[in-house]
Amino acid sequence: MNNLIYRIKLEPEAKKDIQDAIGYYNFKENGLGRKFYQTIAQSFDTLSQNPFYQIRYKNIRCYYIKPFPFLVHYIINEDEKTVQILGVIHTSKNPKKSYKF
Repeated sequence: MNNLIYRIKLEPEAKKDIQDAIGYYNFKENGLGRKFYQTIAQSFDTLSQNPFYQIRYKNIRCYYIKPFPFLVHYIINEDEKTVQILGVIHTSKNPKKSYKF
């Protein structure tokens, strides 16, 4: 395992996922969207330090966003030292139907 810091690269689909979730949580409870965003930001910090979490399918890894029921789907590019965030998907959804992984 490396102590190198990986750069986070968000795909447009992942940005939309995050924006949609923030909107949903703000609708549910005032300020909850901000808490979701802060939790996502923390998860990206964690992934930039150590992206080597479980591979779920093919070369796609997942990181669980506690306490929210979302998984960050990403791939690691060792050559570029990047973590490419493909999607931030609710655990009740099938990511293979939502995205072209």
